[in-house]
Amino acid sequence: LVGYRFLLAAIILGGWLSLRRMPLFADFKKGAILGLFLGILYLSQTIGLGITTASNSGFITGMFVAFVPIFSWTVFRQKPPWTGWVASAVSLSGLWILTGGMCNVNGGDLLTIMSAMTYAIHILFTDKYVKSGIDPIMLNFQQFLFVGVVSLLMGLIFNLPLAPSSIDVMWIILFLTIFPTLSAFVIQLTAQKYVSPIRVSLIFAFEPVFAAIFAWTLGNELFEAQRAVGGMLIFLALTISGLPLRRRTSD
Repeated sequence: LVGYRFLLAAIILGGWLSLRRMPLFADFKKGAILGLFLGILYLSQTIGLGITTASNSGFITGMFVAFVPIFSWTVFRQKPPWTGWVASAVSLSGLWILTGGMCNVNGGDLLTIMSAMTYAIHILFTDKYVKSGIDPIMLNFQQFLFVGVVSLLMGLIFNLPLAPSSIDVMWIILFLTIFPTLSAFVIQLTAQKYVSPIRVSLIFAFEPVFAAIFAWTLGNELFEAQRAVGGMLIFLALTISGLPLRRRTSD
């Protein structure tokens, strides 16, 4: 599914770029770097989820909100403001409450930690590239193409079934291509030209919040005050990240 959804998304964006007479492979190295981290993210998260528990996976994946300011400072040499550190800590606390934290740590958790670290690095490289003036649509095309081709090649190497097993699977591939792939990543890369990477990570931390809301409203699950508190902490973290910073004035 991963290979087909990203390859189909690349074909769609490639056609759109060609119609606009825009280059497809300019700065391809940067698109390939994004694709590499995106591929590692999906691979490690998928394998890890099959080994660990859903609650562990949900919390550990959300740890990217802590890794973003850490890597921003240590790897990219960009010191985050104090509001970024506080917001990340508050958001992580909210995720712990919302997902139930961690229990019975195993090998799958290590893979999921790799996924969270890769997620943070992908956000930071995306921030660096789109703010340098590279077209976000072209970057998306390149990273989609990289992930799609590599995923299908891995399927061939490991002799995995590649053909869609039914019409229903084809509809699922189409849905995944349009919404969580094309729409989500095009919006993300376009928006990251104007938003800090820490704020982006905090917005992404709302994923389990929306999952809980849909579970309560559409899935008829029982309302849990504990999860509501976790969601409010994540919202508080986003608010903290937007606080204006005081600038020192010299006499």
